[in-house]
Amino acid sequence: MKRKADEIKKIVRDGYAKAVTRKKTCCASSSCCGSTGRAENISKKVGYSDAEMNAVPEGANLGFGCGNPVAIASLKEGDVVLDLGSGAGFDAFLAAQRVGKTGRVIGVDMTPEMLKKARANAEKGGYQNVEFRSGEIEKLPVEDGSIDVIISNCVINLSPDKEAVFQEAHRVLKMGGRLMVSDLVLVKELPAAIKESVEAYVGCLAGAIMKEEYLKCITMAGFQNVKVISESSYPVDAMFENLKGAQEAVASIKVSAVKR
Repeated sequence: MKRKADEIKKIVRDGYAKAVTRKKTCCASSSCCGSTGRAENISKKVGYSDAEMNAVPEGANLGFGCGNPVAIASLKEGDVVLDLGSGAGFDAFLAAQRVGKTGRVIGVDMTPEMLKKARANAEKGGYQNVEFRSGEIEKLPVEDGSIDVIISNCVINLSPDKEAVFQEAHRVLKMGGRLMVSDLVLVKELPAAIKESVEAYVGCLAGAIMKEEYLKCITMAGFQNVKVISESSYPVDAMFENLKGAQEAVASIKVSAVKR
């Protein structure tokens, strides 16, 4: 049975609300929930350095990512950056340090608990150039042509309408603006049981689509120079229990594109 868009969003919102309040990583299983150390281990596996993890307020890194978009974003002083699905603020804070006082970072998230956590982290860290807005990535609370760089980390595949996400991303970017995302895609079809798994939705798996379809969504939104910068396997076995059959089907990719 195919889940409706509203149901998927509720599953995702509720799952991440529980994760942030219980200080768990993105999965719901006992095997990968727990301490800050666990989140750091996951972040190391997907490309974050110790320096990056130590550069943000405690509690900002929840171990939810599947890559490091900031590392490939080529951010510069003065850039205005938008983080889609900003969570507790990890990538937003790393971006803020790169764009400096003349730059600005806007995080958008639909989960109230995440927004509360992110705003508290921003206050704790003294970030003056970061703000977090409530909203859905399919309908961004951001003005047309106001953003230099969009980043996102393992969030877009959670959306039931990825075409709308990339259309919105294209709308809010300035001409010449850059899209730099890390995400999960499929290189083969997932077993039906995983597609229907609530745990897999929260953990970014069941909403993933085939890589070719994902890239097509970006192109159809009007982006040019769409490139897969890197592709690697994703540690599904380390993240989830009872998802046999997913490991070979899922890949983590870093994609760049430009609005011309």
